[in-house]
Amino acid sequence: MSAPAARNANHPMALEPDLLLDRRRLKRQLGFWRGALILGVVLGLAAFFAGPLPEGTALGGQHVARLKLNGAITDDRELIRLIERAGRDSQVRALLVAIDSPGGTVAGGEALHTAIRSVRAAGKPVVAVMGGTAASAGYMVALPAERIFAREATLTGSIGVILQAFEVSELMARLGLRAEALTSGPLKDQPSPFRPLTEEGRASLNAVVQDMQSQFVAMVATGRSMPEERVRELADGRVVTGRQAVALGLVDAIGGEAEARRWLAETHGLPADLRVRDIDPRGTAERVFGMATGSFWQSGISALRAEGWWPGQWYLR
Repeated sequence: MSAPAARNANHPMALEPDLLLDRRRLKRQLGFWRGALILGVVLGLAAFFAGPLPEGTALGGQHVARLKLNGAITDDRELIRLIERAGRDSQVRALLVAIDSPGGTVAGGEALHTAIRSVRAAGKPVVAVMGGTAASAGYMVALPAERIFAREATLTGSIGVILQAFEVSELMARLGLRAEALTSGPLKDQPSPFRPLTEEGRASLNAVVQDMQSQFVAMVATGRSMPEERVRELADGRVVTGRQAVALGLVDAIGGEAEARRWLAETHGLPADLRVRDIDPRGTAERVFGMATGSFWQSGISALRAEGWWPGQWYLR
């Protein structure tokens, strides 16, 4: 074989590493643009389905705003702001409050109660739907509703206020420990985990609990159109089922969201197929970003794994 022929025969072998590098580079580019395309699609879909748009815009369309209250109820300023905004939004036709909560702080329940009441004061129908539990502050936030639905087995009621503290002075004495406190007044360290309540401290704290209880009773009396004396008979902290609550007048009817939507249609003429949009304190931008970044990173990791650059035992679900 001549020398030129040998060089031609060896030339493809010399180019093979370059070809492999070009192919890998092309695959990486395709993976990047595939991820970017998925991100764009997710952003577009999320922007379309992401709930109420900024106040004053007409692009969101008329809808029923749904407020989901799950878990412990606390004072959430951003959520309060969004509820109040829903009351001013001309695109919001009604508010549906979906509750599954064992209770929470008195101040948190009061803040939500006031915000939900403002929506109804703005002329919008408010309906509450109770899930497995809607007790204490979970019941308080349902009171501004024009109609309250509960499941037969819903645990609700628990109209009462509790203040708990633990006291370990006997244990500390056994361990030879002693706590000292300098206070500006005799009630400043009441209650204290290091010493028993004094009679003066007990009376002071009990007055606080009773005042909060009176506020709760007044909310029930107003929301359920019941005499305060009757409410106080029920406000002993008892928990009742949804079926018992209907008989006691604490709840209007047995049902769920479907029954609530039917009531809105029959009583207020709202179309049964009117879109429902959740009130989400994260806001549209944060929700879109959360949805988009999840898909983007999943796509990126898949591309890296296809190239063999991602350990097989690491993955996202």
